[in-house]
Amino acid sequence: MTIGVIARVTIVDGKGAEFEAAFAEQAKGVRANEPANKLYQLVRSREDPNAYLVMELYDDDAALAAHRAAPHMAAMRPTIAPLIGAPTVVEIYDAV
Repeated sequence: MTIGVIARVTIVDGKGAEFEAAFAEQAKGVRANEPANKLYQLVRSREDPNAYLVMELYDDDAALAAHRAAPHMAAMRPTIAPLIGAPTVVEIYDAV
């Protein structure tokens, strides 16, 4: 069953360009190493420049688990973590 993920990310004020660049690098790793990932897209709020959503689609729960444990994700955490301004809210959905 296809799994959808929405991650609501709030970044540190003024760090938008840095966050977007780091996310773009992370997304390259996802696209190159995760064939069961069908969508990994960052979008920014039009109302709040510090609010982002990450929209994700995976073939199944195993693909989502592999994403979370992937070396390319772990490698980017030290770069992205200091840019996050509030706890990220992750919502997981089943495709219908």
